[in-house]
Amino acid sequence: MKIVSIVGARPEFVQAMSVSRAIRENHQEILVHTGQHYDYLMSQAFFDELGIPAPDYNLEVGSGTHGTQTAEMLVRMEEMLLNEKPDLVIIRGDTNSTVAGALAAVKLHIPVAHIEAGERSYNKSMPEEINRLVSDRISDLHFCVSKAAVQRLAEEGIRDTVHWVGDVMLDAMLHARPIAYEKSDVLERNGLEKGSYSLVTVHRAGNTDNSERLRKIVLTLNSTGETVVFPAHPRTRKALERINAKFAGNVRLIDPVAYFDMVVLEDNARLIATDSGGVQREAYFLGKPCITLREETEWTETVEVGWNKLVGVEPEVVLPVWKDFKPTGEQPPIFGTGEAGKEIVRIIEKEYQKQELVAA
Repeated sequence: MKIVSIVGARPEFVQAMSVSRAIRENHQEILVHTGQHYDYLMSQAFFDELGIPAPDYNLEVGSGTHGTQTAEMLVRMEEMLLNEKPDLVIIRGDTNSTVAGALAAVKLHIPVAHIEAGERSYNKSMPEEINRLVSDRISDLHFCVSKAAVQRLAEEGIRDTVHWVGDVMLDAMLHARPIAYEKSDVLERNGLEKGSYSLVTVHRAGNTDNSERLRKIVLTLNSTGETVVFPAHPRTRKALERINAKFAGNVRLIDPVAYFDMVVLEDNARLIATDSGGVQREAYFLGKPCITLREETEWTETVEVGWNKLVGVEPEVVLPVWKDFKPTGEQPPIFGTGEAGKEIVRIIEKEYQKQELVAA
């Protein structure tokens, strides 16, 4: 089989690692980087550390409005797909790269497999939610991280093409964690000790594009009374500059970090606060208390088992949870066992063989 695999943003690079390895055992993979994330720490560092093959295509789309970015991806992906004529296109997650890949493929009658299908925030003001809804509706295979995602797709009438495989990000974490401790000196560089700090990430448009919400997040971080390490996405830095944010001495605003550094920072934090779906799951993998700076989450299972709390951004709500949240419950394997990549490829092979028999 010839499979086109589309990535564009850092969570998708992590998701690609185990699937790419499994594909390349017996099949041809054409890896396409849309260029949605394009600087070194947001892109190439992840390829280098995770051992992901160099992309066969870099569409170099870069930043822009949602319409501009998605349209440019569509134009460039269509040309690439016409050139490669793959048997299948794999998309991941909920980015503009995801929905552009799905649309480009389906209009050329190329089957689409969606990894991380069925996730829902039920908040259509989030661009990611629109990307999920569109991508799931037009995909031919749906690979779900959790059983809750399987149920959500069933409620939308999508059943026969749905498979629970677990989370490929767990595959990556299990592979990378021991290597990260060999390679990363992020704690030493920043004078940090295990359990002596909290880690925060903020990048969702609902927080960065809303000045009032962003100011409340800054106020909260300044008021925690402990060291807060804040690796800031480039778009987040621009948003902070726009509101002229001033941080207290306890907040360490640092550049985005590569994957190994992020794993070590997460694994040694006392608490993780985030609006990122990927970081919520990584916190769960590592057994870290997580508070989510949103009013909803796609990863409801982490909330239901007591390891994640939805707190929004109001300081009077966030700060008490920040200081006192200590999960005590078990951590059931809601995201699988770390073999999702192999299972995805096994199912793809099985489905492809069915189609070959039908065609014959």
